Amino acid sequence: MSAPSTDLFQPLGPDDPAVVGGYRLTAVLGAGGMGKVYLSYTPGGRPIALKVIRPEFSEDPEFRRRFQQEVRAAQRVQGLYTAPVIDFDTEGSRPWLATAYVPGPSLAHAVAQHGGLPPRSVLLLAVGVAEALHVIHGAGIVHRDLKPANVLLAADGPRVIDFGIARAADATSLTGHGVSVGTPAFMAPERASAGTVTANTDIFALGQIVAFAAIGAPAFGEGSSHAVLYRIVHEEPDLSALPDELRPLVTRCLSRDPADRPSLTEIIRMCHDLSPAPLRQGEDWLPRAVAGSITERLQLPEPAKTPPPPAAAPTPTEFSPGPPAQAAPPYPPAGHAVAAAPTQAGYRSYPTQAAHQTPPPGYPAQPAHQTPPPGYPAQPGYPTPAPGYSTPSGPGYPTPAPGYGPGHPAPGHPAPAPRRNRTGLIIAGSLVAGVIAIAVILSLLPSGSGNKAKSGGSSSGASAKSTPGGSGSSGKGSKRADPSPAAYQGINLTANYQLMLADSPPRPGTGGDAGVSYNHGDLYFYKDTMFGDTRLGTDNGKLVLLNNSEKGSLATCRAETRYTDKIGLDQLTDGSEICVLSDAGHIAVATYRGKSGANDPSTYITLDLRIWRNAEEPKTSN
Repeated sequence: MSAPSTDLFQPLGPDDPAVVGGYRLTAVLGAGGMGKVYLSYTPGGRPIALKVIRPEFSEDPEFRRRFQQEVRAAQRVQGLYTAPVIDFDTEGSRPWLATAYVPGPSLAHAVAQHGGLPPRSVLLLAVGVAEALHVIHGAGIVHRDLKPANVLLAADGPRVIDFGIARAADATSLTGHGVSVGTPAFMAPERASAGTVTANTDIFALGQIVAFAAIGAPAFGEGSSHAVLYRIVHEEPDLSALPDELRPLVTRCLSRDPADRPSLTEIIRMCHDLSPAPLRQGEDWLPRAVAGSITERLQLPEPAKTPPPPAAAPTPTEFSPGPPAQAAPPYPPAGHAVAAAPTQAGYRSYPTQAAHQTPPPGYPAQPAHQTPPPGYPAQPGYPTPAPGYSTPSGPGYPTPAPGYGPGHPAPGHPAPAPRRNRTGLIIAGSLVAGVIAIAVILSLLPSGSGNKAKSGGSSSGASAKSTPGGSGSSGKGSKRADPSPAAYQGINLTANYQLMLADSPPRPGTGGDAGVSYNHGDLYFYKDTMFGDTRLGTDNGKLVLLNNSEKGSLATCRAETRYTDKIGLDQLTDGSEICVLSDAGHIAVATYRGKSGANDPSTYITLDLRIWRNAEEPKTSN
């Protein structure tokens, strides 16, 4: 295989980071208005495209809030014609997003290099992009920036990328300072004139994509942004070079009135009707010249080399003899770095302790190496020791001399004085302390339960009330101290996502099939797009909608008995309080603060939470 093209994989520059989020960067794939894209690899060797957001956006708190919302929504998009989100960090100094690497040119690059595509390729392109938009819209996202640069041409069909991310920058202060969001040549007229964005906005962009792929140029021409936007709003597109079989599809998609544009289902049906032969995605869907660009992108550069292992430890005989020091310096010596901690299971390097050298007599013994849990790769240059033995072995580490090791002194050194076995003394002392503690507790208890039984009531019930920790301890008698609440403000809970009260901070996540099963969710927000049903629910506890006269508190939630497992969103107003009583023993007051607007690409509600963790005994299933 020949070397990869330097035009496709640019080397890292002096301003490029070497590692982002635990991923070692290999090459630069490209740069855009919102950030720079790098090639990297997962621990298993899969290539990924990692986009690092520009510093100007990173410093805007509104951008960070929206970026976090959109990335979490994008995680739900798992279509055949999209690049799935692999990993992300929205809270670091430079937010970033990693998706699967697609070995194919963008539509913009392919047209620039080879001109327009034949009609069959264009129809297959339209079908694939329409299917991608169907999945994206189904997740409550509007792409907002569908353009040729965001459609990649893979061997088995197109891939739509960067869906929904443009929304994060729409409301930032940067949009008025030379940072453009969205591409004018592919912007819908309603967005260009009034800023209105709906799912039909993406349909207009799809029509533009189809025309561009067939003609080899934008349907509304090129030039300055203002000139192009004026033509989109006030003039008709130039479709004179468009093949006749594609004209009905493009004309309907480019309708100035969003209501006149076809649905995605109609677009797919039209493509099949317009094709003289059945449409089937396959290796031959692209012209041979364009397919050659895919081959080039499969010739990836090798992953960046990991740092070399630390220098080999000296053999025991290299330590000079002498009496052990009273105050030994720290061990291992300075310079042995510890790998960065992971932030996403399965995708970052697991932190492994630096290789330990065998200490001379008098130095404190070092703890054994930790073995990474399943799914984390072992670090190059850091061998895993045998269970119970902390001295590393393998290439680069000395072999101990015969007779040297646990229980054996180094040659030339006196055997250390025998140490008493203190394990037995510790165990014996613990047993004695336990017996004394039990005796003290028994001496403080009231007289036996038999006397209480004689005074009236069942002996079992009386015993339960008088015994600390018994089933009746929540009433009179001793009980656990109330925990202090933890407060969390402005949590945006996306539709078909759930919260777990034990998490700190609570982070929305999927707990099962979107919108259907939430397994063990303490609190979830559900939106049925077919019937318009929106509600809060729980599959792991009970909910109580408090009256306006009630003040949400731990005592109020404990006293309530009007339990339910679902509350309709139409029952809530700004400031409504809901008690959430988790089967795990956590209690929370959720304060409703509103929902997303009609033009928001994703559907979500905003909540404030006060959580008293472990406020009750956990419920056990019978």
